Amino acid sequence: MKRIMSRSFIVLIVTLAMAAGICLLAFRLLTQNEQWVAQPYNGHVASSNGLAQAGNITDRNDVTLAYTNENEERIYHEDYSTRCALMHVVGDNSLNISTAVQSMYRGELTGYSFVFGLGLPKSLRTNNSIELTVDADACKAAYEALGYKKGACVVYNYKTGEVLVDVSTPTYDPQNPPEITEENEKDYDGVYLDNVVSSSYTPGSIFKVVTAAAAIENIPDIYNRTFECSGTYDIDGENITCEYAHGSLDFTNAIAQSCNIACAQIAVEIGSENMTKTAEMMGFNKTFEVSGITLSKSVYTLENALGDNQLGWSGIGQFEDLANPMHMAMMCGAIANGGTPVTPYLLESDSSLLQKIGLTEAKTSEQMLSADTAIKLQDIMRATANYYYNARGLTMGGLNFCAKTGTAEVGEGKEPTAWIIGYTEDENHPYAFAVAVEEGGYGISAAAPIAQAAISSLVNNP
Repeated sequence: MKRIMSRSFIVLIVTLAMAAGICLLAFRLLTQNEQWVAQPYNGHVASSNGLAQAGNITDRNDVTLAYTNENEERIYHEDYSTRCALMHVVGDNSLNISTAVQSMYRGELTGYSFVFGLGLPKSLRTNNSIELTVDADACKAAYEALGYKKGACVVYNYKTGEVLVDVSTPTYDPQNPPEITEENEKDYDGVYLDNVVSSSYTPGSIFKVVTAAAAIENIPDIYNRTFECSGTYDIDGENITCEYAHGSLDFTNAIAQSCNIACAQIAVEIGSENMTKTAEMMGFNKTFEVSGITLSKSVYTLENALGDNQLGWSGIGQFEDLANPMHMAMMCGAIANGGTPVTPYLLESDSSLLQKIGLTEAKTSEQMLSADTAIKLQDIMRATANYYYNARGLTMGGLNFCAKTGTAEVGEGKEPTAWIIGYTEDENHPYAFAVAVEEGGYGISAAAPIAQAAISSLVNNP
């Protein structure tokens, strides 16, 4: 009897497991059928790796970025630089770039129907073309300004949420993809990642915008403070270093001139709890999505900090800080909008599922800053931009702008990561931007010209 009961119990467990498996299969069939049908090993859609029946992909100006010809071949933009510039956004004939439109929305592009599959006549299918928010010319300008350096450039409209520029390097020509082997794989390291959405870098001095916000919210007399910078400052028996001996600086000029010693002192005075609270309010340690793409997190953590010296370095944008380019653009957009960010999106329109699931609508995210703090940060970033404009002749398409550069030390004998983040102050061109250049050196010389090229293209070629 005991043996029969044991066997019955085992049969019951197996039956329940099978039922759960069938339910899971049914759920995935209903929710992920378009992904399954688009896999290249599916013989029914094998031509052009599943893109034989795919519709057109166009930019915001109706420039065709990809289409399928009469021979069921996928054809990309006629200009080489434009193809390379938009490869991570549009994708190629493979599924290697998981965040690309042709990978994520292959079902929509091919007109796949759960009921009829791909067998529905073209005359009865809904429009299976997709219009993107990006500007092909501006993306090309950013790509050419990046040159052979690795990095990312993003520009988006902080009022509407439209992503206008999304460029990542290294890249390749989707019309003539390279054969990556063991011999040349180092040349293509990271080529399948869109660094705008899928990478996070040490932020360096761009993080001082967060430190400034924390100071505004936690030190009541911060605008009455004076900081002394001699180039070094001892915290916990170890030096905080600053490239320049700035002398006496008030708070605004300490941020504008990017004084490490002032920002380290501020972070230590505020403390790890309040620094973390402000960073998280501004989007660090949080997950964001852009048109269904989950962004790599920006990170601020002091779990491994061994004292005030490392807390000070974290306020400078070093230690274990990380920043994602798209999130940095969102943060700047929030400052421009009085504290409220508008979530970026890449998909302008189609006539099917994308609109139904809300991926083409501008949406506001959680408040990142109080309106008062945002206004004060605007003043600081404007002063920073004026400092760079007067000293270096930096412009952004002739528009008034607010910005912060960064030169992030990454160790291992590598050159610093160069950054610039900011936004333009123009009703007709409300652009938030972020540029990161791996081993670029100084942000003002390596990253700023890329943002300048992209925004100038948007302004001068509307």
